[in-house]
Amino acid sequence: MSSSELQYIVEMSGQRLLPVPNTGNSIPVAKRLQLLRDKAHAWFSVDIHSSETVLIARALRYWEAVIADGHFYLWSELEDTATIFPILPKPSQQSIQRKWLPGTLCSVPDSCNLDVFMDPVQNLIAVAYFFDDTVYISLGALDSDGVHPQAAGERLILSDNSENPPETIAAKLIGLGRHIALWRTLDNSSLDEQWQLQIWDWQHSTTSGSILSGTSDSPLDIRFLGNNQLLVITDNLDIYLIEDMSQMPELLACFLMPVPLMSSMLRSLLPTDDIGHSSQPQIQAQRTMYTSDPTHRLICLTTSSSSTDSSSSIQVFIISTRIFFDLDGMAATPIPWQHWGPSNTRVFQHPYQSQVHISGNRVLQALPVGTRNSEFILHLMDFSPLAATNRRGLGQVVKEPSTIYIGDSTGRSGESLTTSLPYVQVAFLDRKFDSARSELRDMWIDKDRIYILNLDLQPETFPGDRVFVKRPIVKLEVIDV
Repeated sequence: MSSSELQYIVEMSGQRLLPVPNTGNSIPVAKRLQLLRDKAHAWFSVDIHSSETVLIARALRYWEAVIADGHFYLWSELEDTATIFPILPKPSQQSIQRKWLPGTLCSVPDSCNLDVFMDPVQNLIAVAYFFDDTVYISLGALDSDGVHPQAAGERLILSDNSENPPETIAAKLIGLGRHIALWRTLDNSSLDEQWQLQIWDWQHSTTSGSILSGTSDSPLDIRFLGNNQLLVITDNLDIYLIEDMSQMPELLACFLMPVPLMSSMLRSLLPTDDIGHSSQPQIQAQRTMYTSDPTHRLICLTTSSSSTDSSSSIQVFIISTRIFFDLDGMAATPIPWQHWGPSNTRVFQHPYQSQVHISGNRVLQALPVGTRNSEFILHLMDFSPLAATNRRGLGQVVKEPSTIYIGDSTGRSGESLTTSLPYVQVAFLDRKFDSARSELRDMWIDKDRIYILNLDLQPETFPGDRVFVKRPIVKLEVIDV
């Protein structure tokens, strides 16, 4: 108790954080300890009414929005446009602001863009595009034209030597650090969906032999768990080692899920912003003072089912990644849910309209209230070990096991699941979001903020009682912690 340095180490470990070395941090350890504790406690007394609003010009059709590293970016496949800009940037923040008009995302004429990935931390934009019966990935800088200065080349090349390669129906780019992965859905005459996954070390080579492929009748998603592990989600959770890009990924473990992940509601979420920020001016320059521990984060899977009364609901699986890094004695044979799931997972059941996002060890949910599901409240949970001991009465500690019932697609049969991963919960009950006036499109949480993306649905009335509904205006609410 007399050593601030030892307390700081315990606090970092309890919050599942790692110090970033060689930052030249001159702040005394006692001060860093206090700032870290104050930030953790602040999450349990968030003023949900003190938000700032950022207006986005207009809602694009069929667009995808993401928030990472304090930036908002979106891409519309239909309109072939993309935008990135900082969200209420702080004075010391390195920010990027740019808009790509139709035809400017890719420099290859007559090409068709399939997906776009942006990483503000590395100033990277990757564009997967289709040209002359082949898929390529171009690597550029967000703040300028031309090839990314750290890229091994202008574009990444897919390894497909067949004479008649199958057609790419859909593509998805995922990136973390030096790795970029492209998942493709391929045209296949069979009933099962055929897919292929290829991974590159984009800073060192434009080619790769790190390829996975297979067929599945369920959705597939992929997430990097760290510098050398990959999570592949099909019907179950497969963990692969990806150290050598010239070789196929090595299967380390297969974790069986208790129910099939076969709903279009499947989402896997991992934090994209690993860097810890602080609102204290004296350490704003130290943007890399700490980072979340990749071996102790959370992933979130959601899937849907029907109940006996024919109502739809979603099941939210909050899973600790610690199980994926503690593989001693485990073979690549499938691991039953009963052997790993109950103690490393907490499963919730919510109405279909609910939404969820995670950052590190915190989970933010938007839950509908009432029978009409026209209003939402925000619900925050903290799964870090020190949340229970240092909560100061600001949240409810939940350590007891909880049980939910999951029905099948018909709602006539199913099974119960009991899980017990401890957490602290706080419900923001003093504010409701009315979905009759605006649509809750999405939400995010990072180290310092909560972001709520709304579509303003209020119609305009003209003389003669004519009602004209314009294209919704996008509003991004930002709540500082």
